[in-house]
Amino acid sequence: MPLPEPSDGAETVDGSFARDPHEVYRRWREEGGVRKVRFSGAAPLAGWVVTGHAACRAALADPRLSKDGATEAYARHEGLPTGGPGGALTSHMLNSDPPRHTRLRRLVQQAFTQRRVAELRPRIEARVTALLDALDGTDEVDLIARFALPLPLAVIFDLLGADPGGQGILRVRGHTVHGDGGDGEVSVPTAEAMLDRLRALIDAKRAHPGDDLLSALIAARDHGDRLTEQEVTSMAFLLVIAGHQTTANLLANGLHALLAHPGRLAAVRADAALIPGLTEEVLRHDSPFALASLRYTTEPVTIAGTAIPAGEFVQIALLAANRDPDVFEDPDRFDPGRDASRHLAFGHGVHRCLGAPLARLQAEIAFGHVLRRFPGLRLADPQRAPQWQDNPRHRGLLTLPVRLR
Repeated sequence: MPLPEPSDGAETVDGSFARDPHEVYRRWREEGGVRKVRFSGAAPLAGWVVTGHAACRAALADPRLSKDGATEAYARHEGLPTGGPGGALTSHMLNSDPPRHTRLRRLVQQAFTQRRVAELRPRIEARVTALLDALDGTDEVDLIARFALPLPLAVIFDLLGADPGGQGILRVRGHTVHGDGGDGEVSVPTAEAMLDRLRALIDAKRAHPGDDLLSALIAARDHGDRLTEQEVTSMAFLLVIAGHQTTANLLANGLHALLAHPGRLAAVRADAALIPGLTEEVLRHDSPFALASLRYTTEPVTIAGTAIPAGEFVQIALLAANRDPDVFEDPDRFDPGRDASRHLAFGHGVHRCLGAPLARLQAEIAFGHVLRRFPGLRLADPQRAPQWQDNPRHRGLLTLPVRLR
């Protein structure tokens, strides 16, 4: 819902925006595609928002939109706290520009290989089976708490080579720290506890390396270059938080969309070959990461005809780009049979998500197993409006109550 414009000329939208943003994004696209916006609510943000598909795709690859220290710069600009773990958890490639980004990605790619991801398939299937086995004998369940959240976290621990029984403080919900409907961000106390846990895990891997991603990150070399201790810790943190949140939202959004569209659900049940297309359509229709990570202009930039001065913060609205009618016919229609391959849910350019293959693999396995296991699966209350996270950065449900039989 729009609010009166503040003195800086930004349009302010309240917390209800994050629960139903599509109509507002449609208006912004139609009114030029770029505008200054202040998001109020539990996760405040301010800056220029880019909404059209072509403009977003170009902005994602524009070197004049910098990521170096953007989050910290924004916090200082807004007078927000900047303490806590700081660089110990943020010195990763998502927060850097070339050439540092190039160096970090080259080293990380050595460890995060297609082979390593593909080899996780049996483990992912075993995790899915175990989580669904635990639902036997129950009738009504929240699929987010019991499935969509624990699955990607367990997979990340498998990837890192960590003991699943020792998750401890790293069991963090994608949308709240305490399970109380928070804003989707990790609190400073939780991040500090995670830092301690990750450092202990890295020390253990250094002493006893294994065939896992964390050991590979520690061992990665490029002509004598290597990741620093801080960079290894930050990358592990990024994997746990970003990989966990995005995949949990992907699973929940997909299952909800199917259950809300019985005809589409029947088609996917009848033809499992539709599941890869289903995954891409979920990524397009309700992109798990609604706004790309923060950027700022290092010089004056013109985007979609709008002049943005140097030193301004820019939000690239993936959720809006993926419903642009210039690219996707009838974009608000959920259709697993369409070609959704041009979506920008995983970004574009040098910062395109390195974990995209792992998220896709988890989704395809999870959707297939859930639909086969529970032929009577349905929404517990079809009349109940979905409850979305109150955060413009993330597009994900708070709960997904279903009946299994």
